[in-house]
Amino acid sequence: FVNSKMLFIFAFQTGHTTGPSLNNDKLYKFAYSAEVYVDQVKASLQKSAGYRVSFGVDVNLLWRNPDNDDDQLIKITIKDVQVENVNERPAAKNIFKGKSTEKIIRKEYLEALQRPIVVELVRGKVKTFYSYQNEPGFTQNIKRGLASLFQLQLHSGSSREVDISGKCNTTYHVRQDQVTKIKDLGSCETEKKRFTSHNRILDVSTKATSATVYVLEDSFIKSIKAEENFVFVLNYRRKTGAKIVSKQRLELKSVQAGMGLIAAKQVAGVIKTLDPNYVAMPLEAAPVKSECKKCPSLSEHWQSIRENMHPDKLSKPEAAKSFLSFIQNIRKATKEEILKIIKSENKEFLPQVVDAVTSAQTPESLEAVLEFLDFKDASTFILQERFLYACGFASRPSETLLKSLTEKFKGDVASQETRETLVIVMGALIRKLCDRGGCKLPAVVEAKRLILNRLEKARKDDNVQMYLLALKNALLPEAIPVLLKYAESGEGPISSLAATALQRYDPSFLTKEVKETMNRIYHQTRKVHEKTVRTTAAAIILNSNPSYMEVKNILLSIGELPMEMNKYMLSMIQDILHFEMPSSKTIRQVLKDMRAHNYDRFSKMGSSSAYTGYITRGPDVSSTYSLDILYSGSGILRRSNMNIHVFDRNTELHAIQVVIEAQGLESIIAATPDEGEENLDSFAGMSAILFDFQLRPVTFFQGYGDLMSKMLSATGDPMNVVKGLVLLTDFLQEVQLQSGPTASAEFMGGLAIDISGGMEFSLWYRESKTNVKNRVAMYIAGNTEVDSFFVKTGMETTLETETALDFISTVQFSQYPFLVCMQMDRVDSPLRTHMTKYESLPSGRRYTARRGKAATLAGNEYPLHQENSNMCKKVFSAKSDSAGSWF
Repeated sequence: FVNSKMLFIFAFQTGHTTGPSLNNDKLYKFAYSAEVYVDQVKASLQKSAGYRVSFGVDVNLLWRNPDNDDDQLIKITIKDVQVENVNERPAAKNIFKGKSTEKIIRKEYLEALQRPIVVELVRGKVKTFYSYQNEPGFTQNIKRGLASLFQLQLHSGSSREVDISGKCNTTYHVRQDQVTKIKDLGSCETEKKRFTSHNRILDVSTKATSATVYVLEDSFIKSIKAEENFVFVLNYRRKTGAKIVSKQRLELKSVQAGMGLIAAKQVAGVIKTLDPNYVAMPLEAAPVKSECKKCPSLSEHWQSIRENMHPDKLSKPEAAKSFLSFIQNIRKATKEEILKIIKSENKEFLPQVVDAVTSAQTPESLEAVLEFLDFKDASTFILQERFLYACGFASRPSETLLKSLTEKFKGDVASQETRETLVIVMGALIRKLCDRGGCKLPAVVEAKRLILNRLEKARKDDNVQMYLLALKNALLPEAIPVLLKYAESGEGPISSLAATALQRYDPSFLTKEVKETMNRIYHQTRKVHEKTVRTTAAAIILNSNPSYMEVKNILLSIGELPMEMNKYMLSMIQDILHFEMPSSKTIRQVLKDMRAHNYDRFSKMGSSSAYTGYITRGPDVSSTYSLDILYSGSGILRRSNMNIHVFDRNTELHAIQVVIEAQGLESIIAATPDEGEENLDSFAGMSAILFDFQLRPVTFFQGYGDLMSKMLSATGDPMNVVKGLVLLTDFLQEVQLQSGPTASAEFMGGLAIDISGGMEFSLWYRESKTNVKNRVAMYIAGNTEVDSFFVKTGMETTLETETALDFISTVQFSQYPFLVCMQMDRVDSPLRTHMTKYESLPSGRRYTARRGKAATLAGNEYPLHQENSNMCKKVFSAKSDSAGSWF
């Protein structure tokens, strides 16, 4: 197969310095070979999948401008085409064995390939490419690659050149008898399809290089070696990746007597004399795509995977695998085909269909799902939620999507919960579009204005919280003053929500005004605040490059705070020190002052705590878990917070956060509320962040009456926070190889997830328990392929795993100090990887090489501080064998 770096050898006229020039009446005969390899990134090429194309190339000069020696017409003809394995294989594994080139390529394509092309060269660069109009696209691209090889300048320097790859930055290095041509493939302007995931950690890193070396001898190009390398690596697991290597070699075999020049003054005259059917064409490659002749329809494919998408199987890798394959097929489908499946499916499977259709993110899929869903009908609430959450997780949202949701929000929405989710998702889409430079898009400007204006006019607490949640996702710099106002002046949940929204901003956005407000909240200089808001304010201060005095004032406050808040702040300081967080250096300086660091201050009792540890530390990414829990003075939970962060050297991803908050429960056990919390209404609920997307919070109970009814009717079952299928990694890059074929790399990662949580309470045993269950299964699929129309070669890689992570907090308040035990447990996690390399012909003949590996990551109870371990021993030794009455 001809590679676009395939280079030809020309005789240079003495003193001719701007580009190659052929001698008159000569025929230059070359031997050419192009090799393509596909394999894992660090694998040896000797075992790679691939193929080799070789042929002879005849080149002769047709015409030279009598007024300008640097203006020439050159004819190029391909002859004696051969296709074979790139590596030796036994006959049984050789797909080309016993097949002639004519059978492999097909007679009509081979004839088209061997029809000559004509190239006009001006000062060493291709001015015009002439070929026949109705030829197959792939043979035309091979010829475009040949024409591109004529571009050669004989002096060092850089320029923008147009060739088969598009318009690219090209640099020449000339040294004696050698010219090196370096093409910056990342700079090429091309129409090739490419999309990436929103977050860098979930994305794929790419690297592409192209170099061609011309060796000259006696004013001729003696030989040419060219090589392109394309590497694709999954950022969060660099072992999962692929490379495409394309090598070309061209050697001058002989120079013979050739045809004489055609006499003419203009190029047009020469072309007309040669063959009036020649037409001028673009040098950039034309799109070519092999058609799938036996592929199942969308309906047939859905029926084949349908059972894997049953609700009971949604935490299994097979569900994530089927989800990804379904998305791929939806992306090729029409709106009518998609609607046919949506309208015919039952209520058990329909939510999963909505997940996939929305995640496909094509105009057709969006039109189909919006036509199906009726936001005026409250009975389809679950489907509306699944659609909206899939929009929130969108890997590459469009302006059209945000505009559609904004219109829905401004219209009639039957369910208040759906209305809340709508605006929360709009906030997430604003952030994603802004991150990609789309903050000034009309739909983004309109959505931002709508949220900020309606928040300003909102009077009901529920509406205020709804817009604050949207801002918590949007993270707009212009929203910071609004969030500061609600954090300092708001009441209860509103103040807490605004503070946690500010906590999500990058510290670079936290101005002097922000820190001054957080200090006022923490030290209560203007009004009394709840513990949850004060501790959030302290966390913001300590995580945003605090000054010496800010840290000192926080440390001096410990001892004057409510008892459990004292303990919580101590734990936070100790956690920052043990985990070497950025502010640890300043804290250590302050601790040299004995007024801040003394036994009285650092020996405060209580059960609240904060702890951070590593889940994994690796060369690709690392992940941390943090658990912090804050109690009221009566021993009842105020807030538990579980976080998992994933990060590399440049980027961080907030993978999971589950927060359970409770308030106003002291009356149940006749306890005294803490300062500032005397009039709080009874409430418990849960809030979650998943992959940087704040979900709509879930309420366990609201008000004393609701609390008592749920105590009496409770089943003990956890409440679902999020359940469904999420598209995590969504990467596609098409590559134009310089020899003509199209290559592509596609990586998709799907997550089947089920997060639930509950708060149980036993008056009889004076014990409370919170339990957050995380069930996840992941499936990653990568397919890297070179498609030359008459042969395909590539590699498929898959990775699958499933795990369960439980965070349990048990409190016994039958005595004081009460006993608290926190547990974070992960079950055994199987990890399976598979790799398949292949070569195939359209006839169906196929070679495959498979390799698989299975391992189990042992279950683990993640360590917390030693004090917690000691407390757990007491809790479990004191627990009765009988169960209490739970809600």
